[in-house]
Amino acid sequence: MTMQSTTWTLILAGGDGARLRSLTTTSSGQCIPKQYCSLQGGASLLHETIRRALAVSAPQHVCAVVAEQHRQWWQQALWPIEENNIIVQPENKGTANGILLPLLHILDNDPDATVVVLPSDHHLKDEMALRESIQTALHAVRNHQDKIMLLGVEPEEADAELGYILPDIQTRLRPQPVLSFIEKPSSDEAAYLIDNGALWNSFIMVARAKTLLQVFLEKHQSAVLRMQIAMFRQVHDATAIRDLYATLRDVDFSKHILPGMESRLRVVKVRKCGWSDLGTPRGVMRTLQNIPRQQWEESRHTPLNLALQHERLNMSAQHERRTRASVSA
Repeated sequence: MTMQSTTWTLILAGGDGARLRSLTTTSSGQCIPKQYCSLQGGASLLHETIRRALAVSAPQHVCAVVAEQHRQWWQQALWPIEENNIIVQPENKGTANGILLPLLHILDNDPDATVVVLPSDHHLKDEMALRESIQTALHAVRNHQDKIMLLGVEPEEADAELGYILPDIQTRLRPQPVLSFIEKPSSDEAAYLIDNGALWNSFIMVARAKTLLQVFLEKHQSAVLRMQIAMFRQVHDATAIRDLYATLRDVDFSKHILPGMESRLRVVKVRKCGWSDLGTPRGVMRTLQNIPRQQWEESRHTPLNLALQHERLNMSAQHERRTRASVSA
């Protein structure tokens, strides 16, 4: 059995992208989740992620979790993914539940699966750098089946809007153990962390599906059992998952599941690759400043262009400032 035959990729595409709404709201007032937008025209961030997934998994082993309220965007966008592998959440209840539901689906289809978890809102200049690190993590999981491999990106600046992973740089173990996580430090704190070997937390993970499930059972047991029951009932009761989600609390994987699990974690470094998670307007602006400008084209059939949206907002803000200055004069 080859590594790829048991490697599944789980694309996280259920988020609302609330922090980016100023850029993802159209002139008509419609807010489009950022994963269905493009950075500079062309393919959406979700389509770029699907290509990333197909580089490490067979097509039948690519799975995506999406939100019911986004159906108008994902119904056509997910055409490369088998219908059975499109997992629909009735509503967004945090990244932990967003991982758990499709994880149970994967385990039901392949108990020996290894899972690569990919967020759908990333941009990279150097895709090969990420692909090589994912392969390194997959090999590491074969030798450390009880560990979760986190991909940490070598920082290019002290960014206060990102999360950081602090690895144990004193050890000879490879991949390195994780000492702690730091969410959104100040710029000075981020610079200090980088000087001490910290990496940007990409939220990309590689692990055996059974290992991930064990972590959920230790931290989130009630939800695991209730979700397993709802999935069993769903065969005969189409409302079972919806009813369950109505009672689930929001659980964030990084904040509520990983802390305290450091002994299970290892970090694989991704070399500098022009990575960004495009989480905020400032992050989008910084990314656009560091990549070549492309010719932007728009039509009703292409994804919303974040670069063009950013340019429009800038022009609008400049016009407003000029208007205020002229009135005050």
